Amino acid sequence: MEIRIGVQNVSREIVIETEMTADAVATAVADAVAGATLDLTDEKGRRVVVPAGALGYVEIGEETKRRVGFGA
Repeated sequence: MEIRIGVQNVSREIVIETEMTADAVATAVADAVAGATLDLTDEKGRRVVVPAGALGYVEIGEETKRRVGFGA
């Protein structure tokens, strides 16, 4: 699933692909807003840590990938 994170005072957004479910990402964002940091791991094992005070928005994509081609 694709996650887009907007950081305050930064023109570019952070985009990561992760195997986490939408509920797990939403829980991590809620915990970050409550006073922690947003800590996510992408498909390649890299960690992204964003301070809660710097979060602008978090966009959670679809859990299933769209099929492309004639067989769709």
